[in-house]
This record gives sequence, structure tokens and C-alpha cells, in this order.
Amino acid sequence: MLDARAQDGSSRCGAEAMSAGRVVRVIDGRSFVLDDGREIRLASLEVAPVSDMSAAGQAAQAVLTSMLAGREIELRSAAAAPDRYGRTLAYAFTASERRPVAHAMLATGHARVGAQIGDPACVAELLSRERVARTAKIGLWGDPQYGIMDAGNLAGLVAARGRFTVVEGKVASVRESGGTIYVNFGRRWSQALTVTISKRQERIFSNAGRSPRALENRRLRVRGWVEVRNGPRIEASRPEQIELVEAN
Repeated sequence: MLDARAQDGSSRCGAEAMSAGRVVRVIDGRSFVLDDGREIRLASLEVAPVSDMSAAGQAAQAVLTSMLAGREIELRSAAAAPDRYGRTLAYAFTASERRPVAHAMLATGHARVGAQIGDPACVAELLSRERVARTAKIGLWGDPQYGIMDAGNLAGLVAARGRFTVVEGKVASVRESGGTIYVNFGRRWSQALTVTISKRQERIFSNAGRSPRALENRRLRVRGWVEVRNGPRIEASRPEQIELVEAN
């Protein structure tokens, strides 16, 4: 297959062109079904769920439906295999306009950049679209449940357990114990966010300009799923989960 990015300079996301299709059903703000039966999940995006009938989840579904329902789309691959639910992970583009669907969802505030992307050029591209909505405080960014949370907001972080969350704060210390590096946002680690990084992945972060040991006293924006184990935590397995706020 040809490298799709050579055919369309509008986006750096997606490695190879995949077959196109017509959207027959939109499931939520990032998933839909094609006329050949394939279920597609838009890569690199996190949206509010529709399962709890939240207004944000319904709004994302409505926007994606207005963009894609009944329309021909083109896909670019994002993963070699389907996810655990059998969905194909891909970047989608409207066939007539060659418009990246992710760009529209992010810029209107109906989605946030996810935690697993890989390509630095794609990461920068998606974050720039997200920044438009975040600065304007529209969509999810105007909702206290989904906006940026302070790293010292213990009650908020505990309430966010199991949810994808974007957190911001200044790193108080970086410590290592066993095979884990702990990036602590509070003097008492149980009272504020801690980001954990596996020692085995330290080189990946360092090569991306996110050396864990250099993060102390830096202001960061971190995205991922909140866990609570002797305090709130987010596990960072990819460097794109950590933004240096001063660099933005």
C-alpha cells in the first residue's frame, strides 16, 4: 500500500491507506459501523460515554453523526490488529473533502487527545487542534467534569477513579523504587497526583525529551486513566501522555 500521507498533506496521522466505506450507523462519539459490517473506532481520541446518557456523550455522538452518517469515508491504519472488542482502530477522513474527522472533533471540544498515539508529528497535530477548544473553553473543556483538573485536587482525583482525565500541576519530586519511577505532584504523595513510569520505559521518555529525572519542579499536563492506590495515580506508558506546559 502507498503511504497515505504522501497522498494527502492535511494530516500526519495514519501509516497506510485502508479501504474506504460508507457509514451506516454511529455508535458514539468515536465509533461507527460501515456498510461492510466493520466497526471502526477513531484512533487517538477519548470522548464522553453515551452509556450513562450524559449530555457530553450525546453531543459527541450527534456531531459525529452529522459529519459521517450515510457518507463515504477513507481510512488510514492506526494499529496492526483490532482492539479487544474487535473494532478496527483507524483515522478517518471524509471522502469528498478529505477532512480529518479527528481534527473536527477536537477543535469543537467534543473529544480529547488520547494516551496512545506514537508518531510525534501526529501528536503535535492533534494537540494543536485540542488547544483551540481548550483555550476557548468550549465543549468538554467548559464542563468541570472533563476540564483540566489540578494535580492537588485530591477529592476530584479520587472521584475520577477509572476515568480518562487531564491533570495539570508542578512536580514536587521524582523518586525511584524497585522498577518504578514516581513523579510526585505533592510533598505528601498520598495527597496529590503521582505519575508512575516503568523503569524499563525510561529511555523512551528520555528520547522524547521527557526524561523523568528532569521533570522535577516542572509544570506538566498529564493525561490518562486515574487509579487510586494509596493516593491517586496515572500510569504513563507513552511520552505523549506528558506535556511540558512551559513549552506550549
